[in-house]
Amino acid sequence: MAILEVKNVNYTYHTRYHTVEALKEVSGTFIRGKLYALVGKSGSGKSTLLSLMAGLMLPESGEVLFEGTPTSRMDLDKYRLYHAAVIYQSFRLFPLLTVSENITYPMELRGFRGEKARALAAELVEKVNLPAGALDRFPDMLSGGEQQRVGIARAMSMNSGLLLADEPTGNLDTENGDRLVSILLDLAHNDDYCVIVATHDLELAARADKVLRISDGMLGDG
Repeated sequence: MAILEVKNVNYTYHTRYHTVEALKEVSGTFIRGKLYALVGKSGSGKSTLLSLMAGLMLPESGEVLFEGTPTSRMDLDKYRLYHAAVIYQSFRLFPLLTVSENITYPMELRGFRGEKARALAAELVEKVNLPAGALDRFPDMLSGGEQQRVGIARAMSMNSGLLLADEPTGNLDTENGDRLVSILLDLAHNDDYCVIVATHDLELAARADKVLRISDGMLGDG
């Protein structure tokens, strides 16, 4: 069974002067165990589709389904908290919280806290190849690549099985970008995650299990 599915999704942005059809009858099926790359020019609809998958907004028409249930019938706050883990190009870590506190933040929102939460944070830090000493550092004490790996560890703390990433290598050099892609592939292939990445990075796309291209709001195989 697909963990995520989009069916005939349309989304239009309306401004005072323009109407932009961002997505037109987009359909696709996404399963666990694979890394998907969404590619396309800027403004093609990649980020819009990712935002709909993440439950940040709802389609104008059509449906986004998580494990068979339309997001339109779900509490979107709970969907984002329990099911749709997201990492961003800009990292979006809390600057005044330590690495451990950043990672355990989603756990605490779900009532899982204390030493057990910190122990899990330590396991996740190790999984994304950060030293144990990073747990008590603040984000600005880390490199960009290290901060992005903290973002992945925080997303993994949700244990959702679905990870959405918006240009995750955009602020990274080649070495850190390659390391990040290896972590995402490991999540998909060894931890049975469904990983969906919106990207301009052709090297990332070349390593994905499946490439989907968005052009003028329409989705097709890459």
